[in-house]
Amino acid sequence: MNRIFFVILLLNITFICAAQESPQYEFRAVWVATVDNIDFPSKKGLPSYQQKQEFTDLLDMHKRNGMNAVVVQIRPVSDAFYPSNLEPWSEFLTGKQGLAPNPYYDPLQFMIEETHKRGMEFHAWLNPYRAVFNINKSSISSTHITKIFPKMAVAFGSYKWYDPGLPQVREYVNRIVKDLVERYELDGIHFDDYFYPYPINGKPFPDEATYARYGDGMDKGDWRRSNVDTIIKQLSNTIKKANPRVKFGISPFGVWRNQSKDARGSESKAGITNYDDLYADILLWLQNGWIDYVAPQLYWETSHSYVGFNMLLDWWSKHTFGKQLFIGQAIYRSLESRTGSWKTTTEIPKQIRAIRANDEALGSIYFSSKTFESNPMGWNDSLRNNYYKRPALIPPMMWIDSIPPLKPMIENLSKDEVRIFYRGAEPIKQFAVYTIDDSLEEIIENATLTNVFVADKTFDLKISAIKSLLGEKIFVAAVDKNNVVSDWVQVKPLINTADAAVVPASSASNNLPSKK
Repeated sequence: MNRIFFVILLLNITFICAAQESPQYEFRAVWVATVDNIDFPSKKGLPSYQQKQEFTDLLDMHKRNGMNAVVVQIRPVSDAFYPSNLEPWSEFLTGKQGLAPNPYYDPLQFMIEETHKRGMEFHAWLNPYRAVFNINKSSISSTHITKIFPKMAVAFGSYKWYDPGLPQVREYVNRIVKDLVERYELDGIHFDDYFYPYPINGKPFPDEATYARYGDGMDKGDWRRSNVDTIIKQLSNTIKKANPRVKFGISPFGVWRNQSKDARGSESKAGITNYDDLYADILLWLQNGWIDYVAPQLYWETSHSYVGFNMLLDWWSKHTFGKQLFIGQAIYRSLESRTGSWKTTTEIPKQIRAIRANDEALGSIYFSSKTFESNPMGWNDSLRNNYYKRPALIPPMMWIDSIPPLKPMIENLSKDEVRIFYRGAEPIKQFAVYTIDDSLEEIIENATLTNVFVADKTFDLKISAIKSLLGEKIFVAAVDKNNVVSDWVQVKPLINTADAAVVPASSASNNLPSKK
């Protein structure tokens, strides 16, 4: 496979996603919020076995709904859902900050392993600057960084926030991320929309002393943006140095900037924007390649006059700078709104169709996990039986890895069963099974991704379980941990069972292109 072919293939991913009713490539994820026990665990201080059961039940529900990734909040307020020498155990896990799970286990390691068993990606969601959730009520450990270095954080509203203008804050957050990426088999590091905190009753964040010390004559807004730009650039370097295959994604507030303030902005009329109020210049990060994907929180309905879903989807799709775009969808709004389109069964399906029709958008992340438990507006059923009925592979990021794994080998076991082997040195993520009608050419646009089997080396496939039509041809490919797909190999049933010798059917390859 030559480099030019891979570039062409990458460009074709978006066409395929838009053209197919059920795309072969689509990011389908759910946010799992742990702060204040929004999604997991259901309450503080549960015994370890119950925490584990709740998380596996959560994964099984989302797997049934067709999801292929979870974005799990593992550091909600400078505390940890994993053993750390840098931060105490989370209050939302055990009920008291600094108290380990009982019986002891590593929740993050458990969550990653269970997620990967189901062929799903695990993105670790961190909040870089939130230090204390509630000044009056939160349990604060003596080992919490705000106790050891109290000047790193300031009170604002009912929270404490790290001051983004302090170099030691940026250094500290980088140490946290480096530790995570080096110790755990993460697929991504994920930040949400909290950079400089949202204004409270019109009051700005109290960083006058830090600005006086480090502002160096800059406009205050530019200085604040520079502080956030610096940590994003540093984190990008930290992640890629520690593990180059780990993705770095940001989920910003849905409006970068209004066009009334900047010709590059969207035709929105948002009261808050990333650039002017949260001091997060997302476009700069994309343009400079500091992040791998952006997932703007388009939490408004398609019919909204000022910040409509479709209008903002179109705007973000024109400002990806070659990086991947996923759309944050607010399924939780169905439980909050009493009237309007969130109380109709068509709102989420309309959004999914709009995303698939867009040339750049490659999937969705839903907020949040717990909402799915009540099957709002029957949307679980819509996903399982329609939109996500067929599996989808996560779109590969070719700037991270463009080298395909070896194609699988096939051994016929009987007329109806084959064994699929992977002979590469590194374990793979899964095997993908495709079907193509016998009358069609064997090209990617004609293929249907039928099944995905989680296995790192080998699995047995019953042909009758895949082949629903006599005229269909079956192909199998290996998918590596970077979601890069190998050449296809055709699965052919035996005519005579006497031929079922241990002869790998590698010659069945049709030299089809790698499916990116």
